[in-house]
Amino acid sequence: MSYLKEKVAYLKGLAEGMQINDASNEGKLLKAIIDVLDDIALEVDDIREVQEQLNEQVDNIDEDLAEVERIIFDDEEDYPALVECPYCHKEFEVDEDLIDDEGDTIECPHCHKKVDIDWDCECEECGDDDHDHDAE
Repeated sequence: MSYLKEKVAYLKGLAEGMQINDASNEGKLLKAIIDVLDDIALEVDDIREVQEQLNEQVDNIDEDLAEVERIIFDDEEDYPALVECPYCHKEFEVDEDLIDDEGDTIECPHCHKKVDIDWDCECEECGDDDHDHDAE
């Protein structure tokens, strides 16, 4: 039994122990108030039960989402970016060892020249319609 139900039961018992007369206006009012409090206590218990079920569902969804994020974002690390050197025109994978300290220049492993990298590039291959890969 919930705390609210216990308190309402106590009030009912108190009203009966005080022998409140149902015939008087005050007695009718007090009994009606106690009945409304009993209904409210039942509703609060129902809401609490539904809230617990919703919390469990949200926890399950959160766990599922965390798993999806793990799958998606862990996979990104498995596919390194391919870059075409503008000097020797050979493609190579961007490896952490090739990136300089500032992260915007890499050394071509074929011709060993420094290649500027635009990490924000979003062309058709990477999403930017205004960018032309051939112009680099």
